[in-house]
Amino acid sequence: MTRLRKSSRLGIVLAAFALVLAACGDSGGDAGAACDGEIDVDTIEAWAHEGAEAEAYSQMVDDFNATVGADLGLTVNLTLVPEGQYTDQVNAAAAAGDLPALLDFDGPNLANLAWSGNIVSLEECIPQDVRDNLLPSIVAGGTYNDNLYSVGSFDSGLGMYAWSSALEGVGARIPTDPADAWSAEETEQILRDLQAAGFDHPLDIKIWYGTQGEWMTYGFSPITQSAGGDLVDRDTLKADGVLNAPEVVEALTTFQSWAEEGLIDTEAADDTNFTSGAVPLSWVGHWMYNPYKEAVGDDLVVLPLPDFGDGTKTGMGSWAWAITSAGAGIDPDAAWAFIEFAISDDSVLKITDVNGAVPSTKSALAQSANYAPGGPLELFVKQLEGAPNIAVPRPITPGYPTVTSEFWGAMDEILLGADVQQALDDAAAAIDADVEANEGYPAP
Repeated sequence: MTRLRKSSRLGIVLAAFALVLAACGDSGGDAGAACDGEIDVDTIEAWAHEGAEAEAYSQMVDDFNATVGADLGLTVNLTLVPEGQYTDQVNAAAAAGDLPALLDFDGPNLANLAWSGNIVSLEECIPQDVRDNLLPSIVAGGTYNDNLYSVGSFDSGLGMYAWSSALEGVGARIPTDPADAWSAEETEQILRDLQAAGFDHPLDIKIWYGTQGEWMTYGFSPITQSAGGDLVDRDTLKADGVLNAPEVVEALTTFQSWAEEGLIDTEAADDTNFTSGAVPLSWVGHWMYNPYKEAVGDDLVVLPLPDFGDGTKTGMGSWAWAITSAGAGIDPDAAWAFIEFAISDDSVLKITDVNGAVPSTKSALAQSANYAPGGPLELFVKQLEGAPNIAVPRPITPGYPTVTSEFWGAMDEILLGADVQQALDDAAAAIDADVEANEGYPAP
């Protein structure tokens, strides 16, 4: 597994903190995009991450330029940036005042970008009927300081994929609803039964994604919430007493024991162990549905994550579009024209057909074979409909870069066998120090 030393994480946190301070010199975080109904430019620049959606994004831009854009005399130029480098490049461009007009970004970074004044509110641009058609989770995830700053073509789903035949082979029940999730104790017993049946390491947690990025927070912060804690207190934005609460320590100690006892596949280098059937359970998100379905066929089932005491919880929120405040050449009406195209049913369905994600609009959701009632991924819809009590948004705080880097650092140490209480205490202290240094992150 790839590891990052604590001192290196601190460097990342301080760099992010410095960027925030630089960006906040003339804080414009409550500025709105002044859409006036007129498009005054013929070209705008857009950045997007080069993830599973890259090809679909490129096709969407081509479709826009050939249809709506052609009618408006507007061309969007898309730059795809490798996902592993994306946040660093956005931060560098923001510090240099060189952001493009349109920015695709991972949802939990919303508050930091808005508080820093790097993106602008969409309130003056989005028609009410378009807003009403968005899933509530999309609106909630795109809102900071009571203003909508971003919208995306999809939301996310997190759970466990399984080979149903393997579960049936050990007599495990197959839950189909969040209310029926396995308890942590039941999960552990099923893992032990699978191990005894010949599956050496029965649970894949995508360790090969690396322990230095958002997967660790998106994938495993639901454990803290399912235990009755959280990453931070949502009112004070501080972590002490919440992230390191006794129930969280107990839950992550249990998770650590699964790794130590070989119940978790900590040596996987790719998806092969699950797709070949050597590992029967995979803790991962919506993006693996299409490749898993192709490999596993009708034997594939989707399960909620384990209940560590306070009900199953799951991540939510994903990549979304925003209009930047980069200055000259930014035409909010031109940028909004593209964003509105990106959340049209046709665009949404094409993208979610590729990445397996939850369509972001109610009308597209109703047309989706995967997510409509009775569809194979209906569980993800049920989880989002239960937000924020089942699907829990990552904390909407300008300090999120510190929150996530400290949590994934703690998880890295925990999976290596470190004392769970100490790892969480250290993370909570660093998060709280960041909040105090920024005077509680007051709204702009």
